[in-house]
Amino acid sequence: MSGTDNTIGARPRGDGTTAFRVWAPRASAVGVRIGGETHPLAALDRGFFEGALRAEPGDDYLYVLDGGSAWPDPCSCFQPEGVDGPSRIVERPAVARRGLSLDELVIYELHVGTFSAAGTFDGVLPHLAALREFGVTAIELMPVATFPGERGWGYDGVQMSAPHPAYGGPAALARLVEAAHREGLGVILDVVYNHVGPGSEALAAFGPYFIDRHDALWGRMPAFEQPAVREWAIENAELWVRDYGIDGLRLDAVQTIYDDSRPHVLAELAARVHAAAPGALVISETSVDDDRPLADWGHDARWADGLHHALHALLTGEREGHYAPFGRVQDVADELGRTPQAAHVVCAQNHDQIGNRARGDRLPPDLLHVASSVVLFGAQTPLLFMGEEYGEEGPFRFFTDHADLASAEAAREGRRREFAAYGSFSGQDIPDPQDPATFEASKLSRRERPGVRDSYRRLLALRRTLPREMETSVNGDVLTVRRGGAELRVDFAARTVELSA
Repeated sequence: MSGTDNTIGARPRGDGTTAFRVWAPRASAVGVRIGGETHPLAALDRGFFEGALRAEPGDDYLYVLDGGSAWPDPCSCFQPEGVDGPSRIVERPAVARRGLSLDELVIYELHVGTFSAAGTFDGVLPHLAALREFGVTAIELMPVATFPGERGWGYDGVQMSAPHPAYGGPAALARLVEAAHREGLGVILDVVYNHVGPGSEALAAFGPYFIDRHDALWGRMPAFEQPAVREWAIENAELWVRDYGIDGLRLDAVQTIYDDSRPHVLAELAARVHAAAPGALVISETSVDDDRPLADWGHDARWADGLHHALHALLTGEREGHYAPFGRVQDVADELGRTPQAAHVVCAQNHDQIGNRARGDRLPPDLLHVASSVVLFGAQTPLLFMGEEYGEEGPFRFFTDHADLASAEAAREGRRREFAAYGSFSGQDIPDPQDPATFEASKLSRRERPGVRDSYRRLLALRRTLPREMETSVNGDVLTVRRGGAELRVDFAARTVELSA
């Protein structure tokens, strides 16, 4: 089903008509409602319906199933009125990719809604030059697919191919990618294929998009044994790298994706992304010791959260939850030893490790200095979380904007339940994710702590001169890391860092 002739969704043809194609095996008839009129589509095999109708970019439409309920397109490219509104026909952008090299990659993760006062794609633009000058080589956007409401992390996406309207929609995302490329920055996009958020009935109405045989932690899980559901996800990945010029994809929590097919859906996805956009990167987030992305699926890199966990446990003394296996200096050395080094993305902080704390608190300045020194001096691929580079002390909290009361209460209850096992937190400590103040508190203050930016800049400049080869040694509480003629000595008991180069 790959290729432009069979792409699922609505594609304007440049002659005043648009080609519509939708998978709806639960319907015997499908029509497209445009301007108050419903036009029938032709039924094909395997549950597909298609047709070319008089419609142009800017026109809104809904699919009508069996003459009854009307739903937005599961492959919509724009939802200007949100997840429940009509889909809008748009011209696919044609943004050229810049290309990324793992050997030079320094990633800066940001959340569009809280990165700037405007909270939009355009709000990111004035800050790009400073990031490039600072030493960043690529920005990584937390998910931008349309999710319920205006405020959210983006991991509750429903229309996966439609850039969030509150951020500015498709045209604004294309402007951001083009501007980043002009500044010499690549763009990585966080995408979510392990679940669909509240509003998943908009997909389920069309066909068996979901499976129920596995416990779903965050929402309904796609049924990737269905060829059309695989295509729905893979065409989404191709869209970003081919049309929007995105230079890499970060796949969220792939350890929770279930697929018994051969090839695995994530192997097919990587192959198709690499074919559609040679040089585009596929990076996976997964559990600490899950090597399938690199060993079996042909992915280019994976998040290696083990280094963060080892540093955090050692520096803070926290041993609950996923920090339980860590707490020794040797753990840090072992995590630095993961190879191939460039294929492991490491951090001192990221959105999860801050935002999934009860109060969204960042590491204290002295501890962050130690942790970030190890991350930036090491040979693995570093990731910074927005604000880290100047010492942002404001929180990054978990926030939602569900209009549906049941979904809103589920978000609150989920946070309370998540932290019930942590003795250091009580129920009243957890900010209400639905409260707009929780979102507002997460916006960057941009109040700089003296000396932090210069420290990061010096380390980033140094790492560009160092060989990939690295040696580590542990002596009591002291970790020594050597790369070429440079040496980093970290005393975890004294919380001190000495760098010689």
